[in-house]
Amino acid sequence: MSNKAPQGAQPDPGPAPKQTKSVDEQLASFDHVPLFMRDLPKESDDNLMIDALQALAFEGHPDDAAESFKKQGNEYFTAKRYSEALGFYRQALDAKPGSKTLLETIYLNSAACNLALRNYGRALYDSRDAIATNPSSIKALYRATKAFLALDRIKDAQDAVKLALERDPENAELAKLEKDVIERSTLLEQRETEAKERARRKHLDEEALRVGFLARGLWVENTPGADSPNVPHFDPDYISPNASSSIPLLGGKEVWRAPDPIRTPIIFPLVLAYPQHNTSDFIPEYQEDTPIGMHLNIMFPPESRGSLAWDPKGEYVAKDLSVIATTHKRRLLRVGHKLSLREAMDQAAKDTPSGNSEHRDGMLLLNGTVTLFVFPKGHETERRWVQEFKQGHVALGP
Repeated sequence: MSNKAPQGAQPDPGPAPKQTKSVDEQLASFDHVPLFMRDLPKESDDNLMIDALQALAFEGHPDDAAESFKKQGNEYFTAKRYSEALGFYRQALDAKPGSKTLLETIYLNSAACNLALRNYGRALYDSRDAIATNPSSIKALYRATKAFLALDRIKDAQDAVKLALERDPENAELAKLEKDVIERSTLLEQRETEAKERARRKHLDEEALRVGFLARGLWVENTPGADSPNVPHFDPDYISPNASSSIPLLGGKEVWRAPDPIRTPIIFPLVLAYPQHNTSDFIPEYQEDTPIGMHLNIMFPPESRGSLAWDPKGEYVAKDLSVIATTHKRRLLRVGHKLSLREAMDQAAKDTPSGNSEHRDGMLLLNGTVTLFVFPKGHETERRWVQEFKQGHVALGP
């Protein structure tokens, strides 16, 4: 291959250089190549000894051996067998050709293979070596730009393609590549802006929930390492338009604001625990304005009496059930069936005029979940459980 733009199914068609500057001018402009291209590692004496030994493996003139390997690599590249082609280009380099033109071409072809194989870091090294061989190599800058672009190193891609266009401003391939860099840069900037807006909304939503929990008198505790896919959140059916998730992250006419933490209902994960049978029901989404009795009527209707495997005596029927809430300071609150979960929270809340948080009390929100305890009314199990709870022998959570 040569440094001219290849034809047909040859390796990646980078633009051909246009000789418009003197060698001194080209070397001066080389100072603006991205840093990695100028910061070349030096060969150690050990490497030079290995290279000398490798050279003994090739018969004939190094340039002839390198040219032969290069041609074989080209055939494999044309067949899109890039790994095999890369192997021949490596052998061509190991032959240590003396021709700088041939050496540059091999590096460029190797870079084209690595681009095709998505070995973008390796493609950058090949491009760098090609530039070290020929500082005016536009094709090397072209390939380096493509590798930078694939790695989203936009600033480096901009620098490389800009330098290439300074040397060949009429090159259509370079102009197209510059357009690709600009489009990618715009896209990444949009994504970054959207990510910042998404993070802003998340922060404001979490802060609004925190205020909402406090307004409901909840005592929030989290166990280290505990994680659940079900978390409290504002009811989307009651969120005001300026807090809607339909407002675009970018370019919206309105600025997104967090839901009103006081007026907007919250949906909580809820556990109904049945200590008598050491079992429970988990309700992943319980809207706080729903009366407790309404939910019990759905779960324990009279017609289903005795249908539960864990309740063979049929003691769990909605109208015959007692519901108890507990607070952080281990107070007990009997929850009437007509009360909603939020009303139960309000009744459980206890504040002090001084605002001293040490005296504040309320229902426990443990790992994002509220727990209510359910018993058959007047059952001996309930009386025993209440006594054990007051003695501190019962955990607050489920």
